[in-house]
Amino acid sequence: MKQTMSQPPAPVLTGQRLGVYEVQSPIGADSMGVVCSSPRLIAGGHASARPARWCSFLFLTLVMLPSSLGPAARAQAPADTARYAVSYVEVMPSARAAAVAALEQYGGTSRREDGCVRFELLEQLDRPGHFAIIEMWKDQSAFDAHGMTAHAKQVRDALQSIRLSDYDQRPYKTLTVASATAVGNGQAIHVVAHVDTVGGAQTDAPGLLTRLAEASRKEQGCLQFDVLQHTTRANHFTVIETWENRKALDAHAAAQHTKLYRDRLQPMSGSPLDERLYKAVE
Repeated sequence: MKQTMSQPPAPVLTGQRLGVYEVQSPIGADSMGVVCSSPRLIAGGHASARPARWCSFLFLTLVMLPSSLGPAARAQAPADTARYAVSYVEVMPSARAAAVAALEQYGGTSRREDGCVRFELLEQLDRPGHFAIIEMWKDQSAFDAHGMTAHAKQVRDALQSIRLSDYDQRPYKTLTVASATAVGNGQAIHVVAHVDTVGGAQTDAPGLLTRLAEASRKEQGCLQFDVLQHTTRANHFTVIETWENRKALDAHAAAQHTKLYRDRLQPMSGSPLDERLYKAVE
Protein backbone atom coordinates (compact mmCIF):
# COMPACT_ATOMS: atom_id res chain seq x y z
CA MET A 1 0.00 0.00 0.00
CA LYS A 2 1.47 3.33 -1.04
CA GLN A 3 1.47 6.11 1.53
CA THR A 4 2.42 9.76 1.11
CA MET A 5 2.95 12.32 3.82
CA SER A 6 3.10 16.04 3.11
CA GLN A 7 4.93 16.81 6.37
CA PRO A 8 6.39 14.96 9.36
CA PRO A 9 4.05 14.26 12.30
CA ALA A 10 4.08 16.54 15.32
CA PRO A 11 6.41 15.43 18.14
CA VAL A 12 4.89 13.33 20.92
CA LEU A 13 5.21 15.03 24.32
CA THR A 14 5.19 13.61 27.83
CA GLY A 15 1.74 14.10 29.36
CA GLN A 16 0.04 14.29 25.98
CA ARG A 17 -3.31 12.49 25.80
CA LEU A 18 -4.06 10.17 22.93
CA GLY A 19 -7.66 9.00 23.29
CA VAL A 20 -7.89 7.14 26.60
CA TYR A 21 -4.12 7.02 27.02
CA GLU A 22 -1.58 9.50 28.36
CA VAL A 23 2.06 9.46 27.22
CA GLN A 24 4.22 8.62 30.23
CA SER A 25 7.71 8.60 28.75
CA PRO A 26 9.64 7.55 25.66
CA ILE A 27 11.24 4.14 26.12
CA GLY A 28 13.22 3.76 22.93
CA ALA A 29 13.61 4.58 19.31
CA ASP A 30 14.74 2.91 16.16
CA SER A 31 14.90 3.71 12.46
CA MET A 32 11.10 3.59 12.22
CA GLY A 33 10.17 6.03 14.97
CA VAL A 34 9.78 6.54 18.73
CA VAL A 35 8.23 4.07 21.20
CA CYS A 36 6.37 5.58 24.15
CA SER A 37 4.81 3.90 27.22
CA SER A 38 1.36 5.08 28.30
CA PRO A 39 -1.03 4.17 31.17
CA ARG A 40 -4.71 4.06 30.34
CA LEU A 41 -6.81 6.88 31.76
CA ILE A 42 -10.14 6.19 33.53
CA ALA A 43 -12.79 8.91 33.83
CA GLY A 44 -10.26 11.58 33.02
CA GLY A 45 -7.54 10.42 35.49
CA HIS A 46 -5.14 7.56 36.14
CA ALA A 47 -6.67 4.28 37.33
CA SER A 48 -6.26 4.02 41.13
CA ALA A 49 -8.62 1.19 42.03
CA ARG A 50 -7.23 -1.25 39.55
CA PRO A 51 -3.78 -1.96 38.16
CA ALA A 52 -2.79 0.41 35.44
CA ARG A 53 -3.07 -0.97 31.95
CA TRP A 54 -0.02 -0.08 29.97
CA CYS A 55 0.39 0.09 26.25
CA SER A 56 3.27 0.99 24.07
CA PHE A 57 2.81 3.07 20.97
CA LEU A 58 5.10 3.23 18.01
CA PHE A 59 4.92 6.58 16.28
CA LEU A 60 6.20 6.22 12.76
CA THR A 61 8.15 8.93 11.11
CA LEU A 62 8.70 8.14 7.45
CA VAL A 63 11.78 9.75 6.02
CA MET A 64 12.09 9.73 2.26
CA LEU A 65 15.27 10.80 0.60
CA PRO A 66 15.02 12.85 -2.61
CA SER A 67 16.56 10.00 -4.60
CA SER A 68 13.74 7.68 -3.55
CA LEU A 69 10.93 10.04 -4.51
CA GLY A 70 8.91 9.26 -7.59
CA PRO A 71 8.32 11.91 -10.30
CA ALA A 72 4.95 12.90 -8.86
CA ALA A 73 6.36 13.52 -5.40
CA ARG A 74 9.32 15.52 -6.72
CA ALA A 75 6.91 17.66 -8.73
CA GLN A 76 5.31 18.96 -5.53
CA ALA A 77 8.02 21.59 -5.03
CA PRO A 78 6.67 25.07 -4.24
CA ALA A 79 5.41 26.81 -7.36
CA ASP A 80 6.80 30.14 -8.53
CA THR A 81 4.13 32.64 -7.53
CA ALA A 82 5.56 35.64 -9.42
CA ARG A 83 3.25 37.41 -11.84
CA TYR A 84 4.25 39.51 -14.82
CA ALA A 85 2.66 42.13 -17.02
CA VAL A 86 4.00 42.88 -20.49
CA SER A 87 2.31 45.97 -21.92
CA TYR A 88 2.54 47.76 -25.25
CA VAL A 89 1.51 51.25 -26.28
CA GLU A 90 2.21 53.41 -29.33
CA VAL A 91 1.96 57.20 -29.20
CA MET A 92 2.23 59.98 -31.75
CA PRO A 93 5.90 60.71 -32.56
CA SER A 94 5.37 64.37 -31.69
CA ALA A 95 4.15 63.36 -28.22
CA ARG A 96 7.03 61.01 -27.43
CA ALA A 97 8.50 63.23 -24.70
CA ALA A 98 5.16 63.52 -22.92
CA ALA A 99 4.70 59.74 -23.08
CA VAL A 100 8.17 59.08 -21.68
CA ALA A 101 7.52 61.49 -18.80
CA ALA A 102 4.22 59.80 -17.95
CA LEU A 103 5.64 56.28 -18.20
CA GLU A 104 8.76 57.12 -16.16
CA GLN A 105 6.62 58.66 -13.43
CA TYR A 106 4.45 55.56 -13.43
CA GLY A 107 7.53 53.33 -13.22
CA GLY A 108 9.10 55.31 -10.38
CA THR A 109 5.92 55.12 -8.29
CA SER A 110 5.38 51.44 -9.10
CA ARG A 111 8.91 50.48 -8.03
CA ARG A 112 8.19 51.84 -4.56
CA GLU A 113 5.33 49.40 -4.04
CA ASP A 114 6.09 46.52 -1.69
CA GLY A 115 5.22 43.82 -4.23
CA CYS A 116 7.20 45.25 -7.16
CA VAL A 117 10.22 43.13 -8.13
CA ARG A 118 11.05 44.51 -11.57
CA PHE A 119 9.94 47.37 -13.81
CA GLU A 120 11.50 48.10 -17.20
CA LEU A 121 10.57 50.70 -19.80
CA LEU A 122 11.70 49.89 -23.35
CA GLU A 123 11.36 51.70 -26.67
CA GLN A 124 11.47 49.94 -30.00
CA LEU A 125 14.63 50.52 -32.04
CA ASP A 126 14.10 52.88 -35.00
CA ARG A 127 10.45 53.35 -34.05
CA PRO A 128 10.14 56.29 -31.63
CA GLY A 129 6.98 56.23 -29.58
CA HIS A 130 6.56 52.43 -29.59
CA PHE A 131 6.96 51.30 -25.98
CA ALA A 132 7.01 48.01 -24.08
CA ILE A 133 6.64 47.93 -20.29
CA ILE A 134 7.79 44.82 -18.41
CA GLU A 135 6.64 44.42 -14.82
CA MET A 136 7.28 41.63 -12.32
CA TRP A 137 5.25 41.31 -9.11
CA LYS A 138 5.91 38.93 -6.25
CA ASP A 139 2.49 37.24 -6.47
CA GLN A 140 -1.04 37.58 -7.80
CA SER A 141 -2.20 39.61 -4.79
CA ALA A 142 0.51 42.20 -5.32
CA PHE A 143 -0.29 42.35 -9.03
CA ASP A 144 -4.01 42.82 -8.35
CA ALA A 145 -3.36 45.47 -5.71
CA HIS A 146 -1.12 47.38 -8.11
CA GLY A 147 -3.85 47.40 -10.73
CA MET A 148 -6.13 49.21 -8.27
CA THR A 149 -3.67 52.03 -7.48
CA ALA A 150 -4.24 55.60 -8.56
CA HIS A 151 -1.01 55.77 -10.57
CA ALA A 152 -1.99 52.69 -12.62
CA LYS A 153 -5.09 54.60 -13.73
CA GLN A 154 -3.35 57.94 -14.08
CA VAL A 155 -0.80 56.69 -16.62
CA ARG A 156 -3.56 55.48 -18.92
CA ASP A 157 -5.38 58.78 -18.56
CA ALA A 158 -2.17 60.64 -19.40
CA LEU A 159 -1.68 58.57 -22.57
CA GLN A 160 -5.29 58.66 -23.69
CA SER A 161 -5.09 61.79 -25.88
CA ILE A 162 -1.71 60.99 -27.47
CA ARG A 163 -1.87 57.24 -28.04
CA LEU A 164 -2.11 55.62 -31.47
CA SER A 165 -2.89 52.18 -30.01
CA ASP A 166 -4.62 51.06 -26.87
CA TYR A 167 -2.63 50.23 -23.74
CA ASP A 168 -2.29 46.49 -24.37
CA GLN A 169 -1.41 44.67 -21.13
CA ARG A 170 -0.91 40.90 -21.07
CA PRO A 171 -0.60 38.79 -17.87
CA TYR A 172 2.04 36.08 -17.52
CA LYS A 173 3.55 33.59 -15.11
CA THR A 174 7.04 32.09 -15.00
CA LEU A 175 8.07 29.36 -17.41
CA THR A 176 11.84 29.77 -16.96
CA VAL A 177 13.54 32.82 -15.47
CA ALA A 178 17.11 33.36 -14.26
CA SER A 179 18.82 36.30 -12.61
CA ALA A 180 20.44 38.76 -14.97
CA THR A 181 24.18 38.14 -15.29
CA ALA A 182 25.05 41.83 -15.63
CA VAL A 183 23.55 45.27 -16.01
CA GLY A 184 23.12 46.37 -19.60
CA ASN A 185 24.97 49.39 -20.94
CA GLY A 186 23.98 51.91 -23.60
CA GLN A 187 24.65 49.32 -26.30
CA ALA A 188 22.47 46.61 -24.81
CA ILE A 189 19.71 45.32 -27.04
CA HIS A 190 16.47 43.98 -25.64
CA VAL A 191 14.39 41.45 -27.56
CA VAL A 192 10.70 40.80 -26.92
CA ALA A 193 9.30 37.90 -28.94
CA HIS A 194 5.82 36.38 -29.03
CA VAL A 195 5.46 32.64 -29.54
CA ASP A 196 2.03 31.12 -30.16
CA THR A 197 1.76 27.37 -30.63
CA VAL A 198 -0.85 24.84 -31.74
CA GLY A 199 -1.11 21.08 -31.42
CA GLY A 200 -1.68 20.65 -27.69
CA ALA A 201 0.58 19.29 -24.97
CA GLN A 202 2.17 16.67 -27.23
CA THR A 203 4.13 19.41 -29.01
CA ASP A 204 5.97 20.26 -25.76
CA ALA A 205 6.45 23.94 -26.55
CA PRO A 206 7.37 24.66 -22.90
CA GLY A 207 10.20 22.10 -23.08
CA LEU A 208 11.44 23.50 -26.38
CA LEU A 209 11.50 27.07 -25.03
CA THR A 210 13.11 26.01 -21.76
CA ARG A 211 15.94 24.24 -23.60
CA LEU A 212 16.46 27.33 -25.78
CA ALA A 213 16.69 29.55 -22.70
CA GLU A 214 19.15 27.26 -20.91
CA ALA A 215 21.45 27.08 -23.93
CA SER A 216 21.20 30.80 -24.69
CA ARG A 217 22.12 31.86 -21.14
CA LYS A 218 25.52 30.21 -21.65
CA GLU A 219 26.33 32.33 -24.68
CA GLN A 220 28.83 35.14 -24.47
CA GLY A 221 27.05 38.47 -24.27
CA CYS A 222 23.74 37.11 -22.95
CA LEU A 223 22.66 39.26 -20.00
CA GLN A 224 19.17 37.87 -19.55
CA PHE A 225 16.93 35.26 -21.17
CA ASP A 226 13.46 34.72 -19.69
CA VAL A 227 10.42 32.85 -20.98
CA LEU A 228 6.94 33.72 -19.67
CA GLN A 229 3.72 31.79 -20.19
CA HIS A 230 0.33 33.47 -20.47
CA THR A 231 -1.73 32.94 -17.33
CA THR A 232 -4.93 31.94 -19.15
CA ARG A 233 -3.72 30.83 -22.60
CA ALA A 234 -1.13 28.14 -22.02
CA ASN A 235 -0.03 28.07 -25.67
CA HIS A 236 1.03 31.75 -25.67
CA PHE A 237 4.55 32.68 -24.56
CA THR A 238 6.71 35.79 -24.44
CA VAL A 239 10.50 35.54 -24.64
CA ILE A 240 12.43 38.45 -23.11
CA GLU A 241 16.14 38.69 -23.91
CA THR A 242 18.91 41.19 -23.18
CA TRP A 243 22.15 41.09 -25.15
CA GLU A 244 25.31 43.06 -24.47
CA ASN A 245 25.41 44.47 -28.01
CA ARG A 246 24.31 43.80 -31.57
CA LYS A 247 27.28 41.51 -32.19
CA ALA A 248 26.20 39.21 -29.36
CA LEU A 249 22.61 39.15 -30.67
CA ASP A 250 23.78 38.31 -34.20
CA ALA A 251 25.94 35.48 -32.86
CA HIS A 252 22.93 34.13 -30.96
CA ALA A 253 20.79 34.18 -34.09
CA ALA A 254 23.42 32.12 -35.92
CA ALA A 255 23.97 29.64 -33.06
CA GLN A 256 23.17 26.00 -33.74
CA HIS A 257 20.72 25.71 -30.85
CA THR A 258 18.81 28.77 -32.12
CA LYS A 259 18.51 27.26 -35.58
CA LEU A 260 17.37 23.95 -34.10
CA TYR A 261 14.78 25.75 -31.97
CA ARG A 262 13.32 27.58 -34.96
CA ASP A 263 13.22 24.42 -37.07
CA ARG A 264 11.33 22.55 -34.35
CA LEU A 265 9.05 25.48 -33.59
CA GLN A 266 7.87 25.95 -37.16
CA PRO A 267 5.53 22.89 -37.36
CA MET A 268 3.84 23.83 -34.07
CA SER A 269 3.74 27.61 -34.57
CA GLY A 270 0.30 29.20 -34.58
CA SER A 271 1.48 32.52 -36.07
CA PRO A 272 4.58 34.06 -37.61
CA LEU A 273 7.33 34.70 -35.10
CA ASP A 274 6.90 38.23 -33.76
CA GLU A 275 10.33 39.39 -32.60
CA ARG A 276 11.00 43.07 -31.86
CA LEU A 277 14.19 44.86 -30.82
CA TYR A 278 14.17 47.50 -28.09
CA LYS A 279 16.47 49.80 -26.14
CA ALA A 280 16.03 50.83 -22.52
CA VAL A 281 14.54 54.26 -21.90
CA GLU A 282 17.06 56.01 -19.68
